[in-house]
Amino acid sequence: MSSKTTGLRDLRQRFSALFQDHEIFVRTHGHVRFLRVSAVWQKRVALIAGIVLLAWAGATLAVLVNQLLTSGERAAVAQQQAAAAASEARIAKYRDNVAETAADLEDRQEQLEEWSKVHFGVEPAAVTPEAHADGAAPVAEQAPLKTSALIDPNLPPEAQILARLEARQEDFANRLLTAVNERAAKAEGAVAKLGMNPAALVRNAAAGRGGPFIPYRGGKGRASSLGKSFAALESALFRMEVLERTLVAIPSGQPANVLMLSSSFGYRSDPFTGAGAMHSGLDFPGPMGTPILAAAPGRVVYVGQKSGYGNVVEVDHGQGILTRYAHLSGFTSKVGAQVAAGEQIAKMGSTGRSTGSHLHFEVRLNGVAVNPRRFLEAKADVLEVKDDARQRVGSVAAARGAR
Repeated sequence: MSSKTTGLRDLRQRFSALFQDHEIFVRTHGHVRFLRVSAVWQKRVALIAGIVLLAWAGATLAVLVNQLLTSGERAAVAQQQAAAAASEARIAKYRDNVAETAADLEDRQEQLEEWSKVHFGVEPAAVTPEAHADGAAPVAEQAPLKTSALIDPNLPPEAQILARLEARQEDFANRLLTAVNERAAKAEGAVAKLGMNPAALVRNAAAGRGGPFIPYRGGKGRASSLGKSFAALESALFRMEVLERTLVAIPSGQPANVLMLSSSFGYRSDPFTGAGAMHSGLDFPGPMGTPILAAAPGRVVYVGQKSGYGNVVEVDHGQGILTRYAHLSGFTSKVGAQVAAGEQIAKMGSTGRSTGSHLHFEVRLNGVAVNPRRFLEAKADVLEVKDDARQRVGSVAAARGAR
């Protein structure tokens, strides 16, 4: 105890030694004054200064402690705000993507409906693939398409809806592609049996397309594509259309109700000179005035006279096919008239370079004369495919006329 007491006494003595009484002489205009600063007063001032210093230090320490305590909270709040901003950005982007996808799906649906009306004259729901000959189910039913809705069930509701819509579109496109390929295959076989080259027909038709390049644009204005399945469907539809319309345009109907054939296509002896000559058509003899009939539906493009042919009527059937009817005695049609197969267009005669009343009948493919026999003598299976193609083309024309 004595050592502690001694230590405190020494500490007080040292502290008191810091504060001594002081006298300050101040001389002003010859007057001298004494200012006495007592040790007690000094101690009080020092005590007040110490208290103020301690208070400032305490306040500073409190601020530092508060900053340390709240810095973590502020960081957490800032992190939450950043996460919220990022989430809002993701949501906005997701909404934009959903809106863009929905717009693109709408464009795809419109394209499907347009193709169905243009090529079949019906709404999409009415187009179904034909059954196979062996009774097997179509490809689309055997292998249904999988979509993201089936692969990822955790997609948001909006994405699930869009995925289901996409699945329906892909399924319909697949069914339509199956039906189109089946029809095109039948038409290709029929065209080949008629001695024509299906691949060349499609290639020549494709060579006649063009126009300025305008990129396809989706609902959000960005260039986009309808997808590979739609590209395949477009190609198949074009092929089917060319082949079936070629079948419809083929002149397989008898140009006159006569049984005789006086001259065939190809080499023959010229009836006037006896020299070898090329005969570019078929000659059908008959009574003067016998009705001359359009061998296929088409548009009359020429009515008049041509050297060697006499009176001539020409009918354009489309797909590069034209029929020529010559040596006529009279006309029953005019240029620009649309005629049906079997409709009378002229009368048999013996005008031009002719030895008697008959019909000279030509078929020209892209301006080149071909043997009409292969068309007029088409077998039943070919005519059946042609009739089916005619019904489709006719239904399309009727649908367009009703609009």
